[in-house]
Amino acid sequence: MTRSRTIPATELRPNAPDILVEAVVAALDDDKAEDVLVIDLRGRSSIADHIVIATGRSQRQVGAMAEHLHEKLKVRGQDVSIEGMTQGDWVLIDGGDIVVHLFRPEVRSFYNLEGMWGLAAPQRAPDGMAGAGAATL
Repeated sequence: MTRSRTIPATELRPNAPDILVEAVVAALDDDKAEDVLVIDLRGRSSIADHIVIATGRSQRQVGAMAEHLHEKLKVRGQDVSIEGMTQGDWVLIDGGDIVVHLFRPEVRSFYNLEGMWGLAAPQRAPDGMAGAGAATL
């Protein structure tokens, strides 16, 4: 009789946290999120492996981004909890290895999560310049 062995997910998917981050950033890009910032917390905190911070232009956009991201993470098999959907000013999505904060611009500026991690707030690219993509720190 052969004994079965459970293979850790990291053996099945090398760099699984990085793949998850890429999926989150791609989903946010699809929803036209602005000022996407990825903070790598590995070795710095036990909260999560990564924090992703992004901005939506309105409560409606923040809510839509949160709903889409919630669905995409669940499809990937992530346990997901979500807070702040009713207001749409700041939505937190906890996916275990990744925590996503979605803000309206003025709310993001007020709470300044980047500053809590010793980072400068994102600067908006001048009009006409490519500002797409995510900054990773």
